[in-house]
Amino acid sequence: PALVLDPRATLVNLRPASQCFNSEEAKSLSRACNEWRCMSSTADIPFFLVSVGLDSIVTLRHLREWEACQNNVQKVLFGFYDPCHLPSNPGWPLRNYLAYIYSRWGLGKIHFFCYRENRGFAELGLSLVGEAEISLSPGWRNHQSMPNAVGWELKRGKKVSRCISLAKTMDPSRLAVSAADLNLKLMRWRTLPSLNLEILATTRCLLLGAGTLGCQVARMLMAWGVRKITLLDSGKVSMSNPLRQSLYVLDDCLNGGKFKAVAAVESLKRIFPAVEAEGLVMAIPMPGHPVHSQEESNILQDCRHLSDLINSHDAIFLLTDTRESRWLPSLLCASANKITINAALGFDSFLVMRHGSGPTGAIRSSQAETLNNMSASMGNLNLSSQNGSQRLGCYLCNDVVAPIDSTANRTLDQQCTVTRP
Repeated sequence: PALVLDPRATLVNLRPASQCFNSEEAKSLSRACNEWRCMSSTADIPFFLVSVGLDSIVTLRHLREWEACQNNVQKVLFGFYDPCHLPSNPGWPLRNYLAYIYSRWGLGKIHFFCYRENRGFAELGLSLVGEAEISLSPGWRNHQSMPNAVGWELKRGKKVSRCISLAKTMDPSRLAVSAADLNLKLMRWRTLPSLNLEILATTRCLLLGAGTLGCQVARMLMAWGVRKITLLDSGKVSMSNPLRQSLYVLDDCLNGGKFKAVAAVESLKRIFPAVEAEGLVMAIPMPGHPVHSQEESNILQDCRHLSDLINSHDAIFLLTDTRESRWLPSLLCASANKITINAALGFDSFLVMRHGSGPTGAIRSSQAETLNNMSASMGNLNLSSQNGSQRLGCYLCNDVVAPIDSTANRTLDQQCTVTRP
């Protein structure tokens, strides 16, 4: 922006600098300009004085030395770095420069030097020397008036400040999202053209169990672009967990340990702040585990809550450490015809299977069913989905052993989660 001069300054003459100096003065001026640009103390000072001595020696000085330059010199020019390249026009900074000179010293006729370079060195053939006349109102010198300015970009026709958000390029959270999305797009471009990243980003995943399997599955889901994750677990982080379960650290084990669901969500958000993760502390009702009569209402409430969660998610992962804890979720997933991934990890073996909706079946959203009318929806457990495609049998439907309490009557080494069936 530049100040509006009222009345306007008049450009008397303007010529290339090479025509205004003799050969000795031209060489001395070029040398002085290059030295001014190379010195660390003056390289960033865009306004200066050009003092031409009687011996044709040219020196560049600071503006504060203007009074001292009036003696024993042939002429003094007000120099400035000129960003303009036009041979017929001085650069935009001259407007403010003239206003400053008139306000500081009251000069009405000003000789100026537009310093221009070619490949980093002074070029007098491109630089300009000119003379301007200026006559402003008295308020400029006594600083009693505020001049107008031009060059500001208007906002809705008004001169107000404009703001630019640099969050996309400066915010670490947004940079992480951008980098992750770019990585997935490159994978789709090079290897998996049919990969639908939009569907993955909006798919709601429910992870039952936040142990060894739950931690790894949650991280891999984020790596593949899944942004909506719910973890359910009732346990707390123990001292042996951080070694096998990647979302926990030693601090999560202190003071009795944090709930796994809560600690896992905190860790996921530290890894990738854009993830929409939720942790639920709730036990899964299991067959074979006796329930006290006083706890029946709480167990029924947990069943209803689990049913609501399964119906409100698109994909369910069964990642618990016992067979019986998978029974009720498998039943509810089969009733809701949800895509279900069942994973079990042992010391010397593992099992991964998918059941629910068939390969061509669509994910169906339904309202939560209470246990009182659960029998009315038992027809959903047939082997054919509503669109006629074949459904996959679930984990417990293919088993020959009924679910029992697998943790009772076992020795200490058999109670380890990696040795349980």
